[in-house]
Amino acid sequence: MAMRNSVYIIAEAGVNHNGSLELAKKLVEAAAFAGADAVKFQTFKANKLVSRSAPKAQYQLSTTDVQESQHEMIRKLELSEADHRALIAHCATHNIEFLSTPFDHESLQLLVGNFDMPRVKLSSGDITNAPLLLAVAQTGKPAIVSTGMSTMDEIKTALSVLAFGYIQGNVPDRLPSLAAFESAYITSEGQSLLRKNVTLLHCTTEYPAPFEDVNLHAMNTIASQFGLSVGYSDHTVGIAVPVAAVALGATLIEKHFTLDRSLPGPDHKASLEPDELKAMVQSIREVELALGSSIKQPASSELKNRAIARKSLVAAVDIAQGELFTIDNLTVKRPGDGIAPIRYWDYIGKPADRNYLADDKVLS
Repeated sequence: MAMRNSVYIIAEAGVNHNGSLELAKKLVEAAAFAGADAVKFQTFKANKLVSRSAPKAQYQLSTTDVQESQHEMIRKLELSEADHRALIAHCATHNIEFLSTPFDHESLQLLVGNFDMPRVKLSSGDITNAPLLLAVAQTGKPAIVSTGMSTMDEIKTALSVLAFGYIQGNVPDRLPSLAAFESAYITSEGQSLLRKNVTLLHCTTEYPAPFEDVNLHAMNTIASQFGLSVGYSDHTVGIAVPVAAVALGATLIEKHFTLDRSLPGPDHKASLEPDELKAMVQSIREVELALGSSIKQPASSELKNRAIARKSLVAAVDIAQGELFTIDNLTVKRPGDGIAPIRYWDYIGKPADRNYLADDKVLS
């Protein structure tokens, strides 16, 4: 499915389905109703994603059972292959693109190999996961890469892995290594393939993200440093920051949403509800229109107001023919369909060509 708008909006359902296919379908419907370009889920197997001893993040401890391990929490949020198939069909019915983030090689194969997902979104947590980055590039699919928690050097290294994978494809003629990745990155082919395939998302990986930690200007630092399309994956409360990101040049916005923030689960409280998601999409589309082009010229809609708003040279008082124009008898008033005030000084000291009553426009 082609991108329908210049700013591509991903409604991030994530794991807010709570393991329920019916709830996931309702999330698809809400995202489509809001006008998002895509609705995105998360594809993983708990046994491949986290060890049984992995701790929960602080925000997860505050929104889920503290006695439950991260592994137990994640396992309950898995979507089966049949679930994926049903959701893809449901997305097609509602004319919205299905996306999901793979967290392991098996999940990537399911999404791209089995379902031919058109692009792959990688989470901030996998920006250092070179084997998964390489596997994504070897599929040849475009990659959307979140950069939360990352340094510029880590982003460059991730891009190097992607460049190597895009160049080498599924049958590499060179063994993967840091040196091979770096060599691929600096080639014109590698840079060209990155520009063609990769969008980097600025992101602050906290739920919710404090406004003072967003550092939105870093998005443009990333763009200028790497010469790639950039976007913003938002975890703040509300819609102001993603809308601002579009004004700063984001080509892609990703935002978590839920049907109800009061539902149990790790991500609901940092998510928009459907009416807020719709408001965000509408605001972004309005900003898209307002950005226009970089050319400064009168808009067609304002031309009709030019004569009304601007001013012309007029007589301040009655002036007899032959009387000299002075600063006391010549002034500037609306409308602007006469002689422009820029010529005011040309008339000072010049004899009037005719009799003028106060407020008459100077004619020649």
